[in-house]
Amino acid sequence: MNSELIWVLCMLVGAIYLFITNKVRMDVVALLIIILFVLSGILTLPEALAGFSDPNVILIAALFVVGEGLVRTGIAYQVGDMLVKVAGSSEIRMLVLLMVAVSLLGAVMSSTGVVAIFIPVVLSVANRMGIPAGRLMMPLGFAGLISGMMTLVATPPNMVVNSELMRHGIQGFSFFGFTPMGLIILVMGIVYMLLMRGSLVREGEEGKGKQAGRSTMRDLIRDYRLAGRARRLAIRPDSPLIGQTLDELQLRASYGANVIGVERWRKFRRVMVTVSGVTEFQAKDVLLIDMSDPEVDIREFCREARLEPMILRGEYFSDQAREVGMAEVSLIPGSRMLGKSIREVAFRSHYGLSVVGIRRDGEALTGKLVDEPLQMGDSLLVVGNWSLIRLLQTHSRDFLLLGLPAEVDEMAPARSQAIHALICLGIMVVLMVTDPVPNVVAALVACLLMGKFRCIDMESAYKSIHWPTLILIVGMLPFALALQKTGGVDMIVGGLIAAVGEMGPRAMLASLFALCALIGLFISNTATAVLMAPIALGTAQQMGISPYPFAMTIAIAASAAFMTPVSSPVNTLVLGPGNYKFVDFVRIGVPFTLLVMVVSVIAIPWFFPF
Repeated sequence: MNSELIWVLCMLVGAIYLFITNKVRMDVVALLIIILFVLSGILTLPEALAGFSDPNVILIAALFVVGEGLVRTGIAYQVGDMLVKVAGSSEIRMLVLLMVAVSLLGAVMSSTGVVAIFIPVVLSVANRMGIPAGRLMMPLGFAGLISGMMTLVATPPNMVVNSELMRHGIQGFSFFGFTPMGLIILVMGIVYMLLMRGSLVREGEEGKGKQAGRSTMRDLIRDYRLAGRARRLAIRPDSPLIGQTLDELQLRASYGANVIGVERWRKFRRVMVTVSGVTEFQAKDVLLIDMSDPEVDIREFCREARLEPMILRGEYFSDQAREVGMAEVSLIPGSRMLGKSIREVAFRSHYGLSVVGIRRDGEALTGKLVDEPLQMGDSLLVVGNWSLIRLLQTHSRDFLLLGLPAEVDEMAPARSQAIHALICLGIMVVLMVTDPVPNVVAALVACLLMGKFRCIDMESAYKSIHWPTLILIVGMLPFALALQKTGGVDMIVGGLIAAVGEMGPRAMLASLFALCALIGLFISNTATAVLMAPIALGTAQQMGISPYPFAMTIAIAASAAFMTPVSSPVNTLVLGPGNYKFVDFVRIGVPFTLLVMVVSVIAIPWFFPF
């Protein structure tokens, strides 16, 4: 083992340690890796930055945009509504349809996004059926992971493995090359969940369901005790607020006045302006204010700030539901917000939304909430622009978007363009299947068409891209090259062949699957695929057999992150709503992962012979 290989392995161990401890963001770790490879001289600058020119990075970014188009046009939510209608009151039918729908929808958009969309649907169904949400949440999470096995573009690990094949001069997988294995595992997952659904909730929780019906904004207003707190106040021409920003005025600290939104005249009509700390008030602005402190004299406040009370129809801005949305979020284990107050986490500055209510142990807290330390299990009610509320789905590191009120069904900003979004999606799939152009070009064509038909705007398109995922891929790709240059891949391949090579290629597939699944417990499935793909192809080359079954095994194993709640963002999303514990995923996920491994070792060589 040479000194350069020792350095690469030390960097790899250090990166894995940082991924496990989560002390440093994964994308920051990836950028540090690039810097260290260049400074150490192991890789040249073009080699270290090669990930930025990888077509799959652009492809993944484009697919985030396509998925956002499906959300903005309401298609994803309509699928959820159709599920509820077709399933009726049958839990078995609901479980089967849920897993099928999530797997198919996740085949063309982010599985994390699909699961986040369906969580409110599942909570609503569980409420109506009077069953614990845990009986459906884990099937939802498993279906999200299985969706990554359905098509070539379903998940980044598939594209990473495919890119490694092409880098070795081997033709990549077709668009539906993953589908046969994905369908087999989906059927197996449905049967497994039907058999295990009785053990998805702990003893004593069986039969416990929430109140029937889907929450509306009025329900949230009641549950969080917001009645009587809303005010609609116009800024008079002589008001001292004019020309000052929200941060400068400190209205919440001084008067308990939380500005939710601003109505402002633009081109002969009133529009709703999203409020931030730098929002500068103008004469004739109408402020939508939440008065959270009952001790403040509203008449004295209006006199000092020279504000004119305006008519407010509906309780707590419910008549402004098209502009002002509500949603519940729940803190998750490991959240950086735990133990801090809303003021300390600067929630409005980070997310553009206002926290107007906190529920703890089922009871709404009262008084000045801005300085209340947040605890595990707290639910927060946030208010603001609907588009910003939907973006909360991408912040699963700190909290889970627990539920959206029924009014959201009418808030898809591009609902009228749904048919165009489906046409764009169809064109992309056809181009990828028939292969007249590279997949990345097909995805970019779909993005441009969605923009042309106003399914998505440029601001939403850029916000929809999960940049940390792209940077993680870019930063981890040099590891594969570094391991090859320093002899690390040959060393690992030699060790595998010496250990199980004489047992045959199926034993080697099982070993690679187990190793990939084990590494996936500690780092992301994308990073796992980046590390394991060259090892798998090197093993196939050493054994003198086809690389396809080995590449497919790595892709399937990378998506089979069923064993712990932290091995995939999908699992983390369903942890809280399903009321699961860490051991529940181990108890249900480990046997299923072993089943997937056995089936993969048996079935993959049928479709991709050695």
